[in-house]
Amino acid sequence: MKAVFVDTGGWMACADQADPAHAACTAARDATLEAGRTLVTTDFVVDETLTLIRFRMGLAAAHAWWQQIDGSTRLRWERIESDRFERARTLFFQYRDKDLSFTDCTSIAVMRELKLTTVITTDHHFHQVGFDVLPATRLRRARKPRRS
Repeated sequence: MKAVFVDTGGWMACADQADPAHAACTAARDATLEAGRTLVTTDFVVDETLTLIRFRMGLAAAHAWWQQIDGSTRLRWERIESDRFERARTLFFQYRDKDLSFTDCTSIAVMRELKLTTVITTDHHFHQVGFDVLPATRLRRARKPRRS
């Protein structure tokens, strides 16, 4: 499959101009699309991203991001249904030496199933488990949402 996965960290960096990885992630996304490749993400990643955008940038920004991705012919959504959920659960408890989120594990399960090797993200975990990460710059830990 000629596709690149986009994780929450990648979507957030693209959406938030204040994010230090904004320019690099946007360039990686645009280069992927210009090369004729499809972007792939999951419903769990969309859930996480939509929530983070709302908390960090406001409801209007979340709505604008939703409008951009909803129905896009250049984005393929994968659903996390029971088989994928169970594979993610197995990964979640298998990687005892990494602090993967459950959403990370769902993404890893989908990427492995679809034989995707590249991910646009700022999350160092994907490199740790063997994927090629774009942008190919120094990775940073994903920011945690601010608590009110």
